Amino acid sequence: MVYPIDKEYYIKRKPELLEKFEEDVKRWNPLLLKQYGEIQSYRIIQEAQHIFNNLIPHIPYIGGDENHFTKHLVNSVRYLALYKAMKGYGKTAEETGRIIYYGYIKKASEFQPVIPPSQWLTPEQRLEQNRQGAIRSQERRYPGDYVYTFVEGDGKEFDYGLDFMECASQKLYHEHDADEFLPYYCYLDFVAGKVRKFGFTRTMSLPEGHDKCNHRFKADGKTEADWPPPFLKRK
Repeated sequence: MVYPIDKEYYIKRKPELLEKFEEDVKRWNPLLLKQYGEIQSYRIIQEAQHIFNNLIPHIPYIGGDENHFTKHLVNSVRYLALYKAMKGYGKTAEETGRIIYYGYIKKASEFQPVIPPSQWLTPEQRLEQNRQGAIRSQERRYPGDYVYTFVEGDGKEFDYGLDFMECASQKLYHEHDADEFLPYYCYLDFVAGKVRKFGFTRTMSLPEGHDKCNHRFKADGKTEADWPPPFLKRK
């Protein structure tokens, strides 16, 4: 079966995507200023904005609003733009990783839900969304999409899990020669667990050469996510 591709999906949402990018810039800018000074920080941000603007029409379509992971793919494009700009000024993947780490923590401290609590998904609805999303992903409707399976919780160690065999962000980063930066972006999964106060674990990942990323979630769990990340400590 051939599934339709909305070639204008991201272009139609360009103002919204640029606004989200500017929100990240406000968090990155103080960190860049402290590290690199006013002139170079300004140039990095200008280049990142230019790169992100050019990337928007080329973000892989993976189902648009029908795929709740579309927002995660778009998030990864914003970080990719910063990485490419930083790399252009001789900065390392680790330096960019540090900026997005502390920027994400800042973002979490400012978090204001766009959707009112009355419209939030219940835990049961979120589980069902992930179950159905996993089934849809295995149809491989779009080559640039995520492919994953839903794992029922064991009632003790985790509430539910997602095993990713293919990652849209990994595919995109590879296409842009940004494989070295991928682990830093992926580490934000742990940061999200820490700042939002839920348990997140992962013992295998595609960037580290495993055949899947095994995400496990627990509502009342605890997540550790300090800087530097564990994969740097192991080097």
